[in-house]
Amino acid sequence: MEYPQRRGLLSPAALAGLVVVLSLMAAPVLAKGKGAKAGGEILAKVGPYTLTLEEFNQQVNSLPPQMKVAVLHNPKLKKMFLDRWVQLTLLGMKAREMGLDKDPDVKRRISNLENTLLAQELYRRKIKGQGSGISDKEIEAYYRAHKSEFSSPEMVRARHILIRVKDSKSKKEWADARKKAMEIKAKLDKGADFAEMARKYSQDPGSRERGGDLGYFSRGKMIKPFEEAAFSLKKGEISGPVKTPFGYHLIELEDRKPASVKGLDQVKEQVRQKLLKEKEQEALQEMIARLRKQYKVEVNEKLLEEPGEAPSPHGHMGMR
Repeated sequence: MEYPQRRGLLSPAALAGLVVVLSLMAAPVLAKGKGAKAGGEILAKVGPYTLTLEEFNQQVNSLPPQMKVAVLHNPKLKKMFLDRWVQLTLLGMKAREMGLDKDPDVKRRISNLENTLLAQELYRRKIKGQGSGISDKEIEAYYRAHKSEFSSPEMVRARHILIRVKDSKSKKEWADARKKAMEIKAKLDKGADFAEMARKYSQDPGSRERGGDLGYFSRGKMIKPFEEAAFSLKKGEISGPVKTPFGYHLIELEDRKPASVKGLDQVKEQVRQKLLKEKEQEALQEMIARLRKQYKVEVNEKLLEEPGEAPSPHGHMGMR
């Protein structure tokens, strides 16, 4: 399936996953009741069931953002989504003809789906947006009380060359490893390229092919002797042999980033969204607490401690 990668929306692999997701979502999302909305252009009709263009677009717009953009910009996905509605409606009609909608297990599952959809709609109408009136003062207060959330520690970017010691109890192996490290250091002092030397001599398979590049790291991410040596270097400086339980390392400091804290203006919208979610959750929990008092709730948690019945390897259909 071709797709405009320049839009930066979804990779081919992600699109393949989307096809599966849309197939799974089509049943609860698009299967509509009989009849179209007054004045709506009819997009598809299967027996007594009608789907209007307005209804179709509403359901596409209700998809998660990345899926929505993918469907809107890909006619093939639109057609696939519509075809799933047709297929599922046909199969649903056949199931009703067979009386499957009267089956107790099916009725129970339909009831569960109905409760899920109703709960989602209740959340959308009564809970979502509860924090839309969050003030700048609330945002600033949160920011000042949680500055650590917006801070970045001092970081360095380094390369290393490891001469590994396999037998930590062998004095000869330690001595040979240090001698080898000193020989490489001498070449580096004469102007040899560190990355090339790492690709040639380093015995760290994780970084060797990258020229020993370890990327940026903060304190506490590396073993102590290595960390202390790396953070003590100046930009462009190369250490002497540094001993760790792995062997001897030569370290080159490529860059250093000082500790920093993002300003309020940089994180204002991030904080607003966080506070919004918190207020929505508070409103949801308050509603659930009220409903627990309004409706009788009985839970027997002891049953959860009992081992459940193992499912049949052939499923519910008794297939052999």
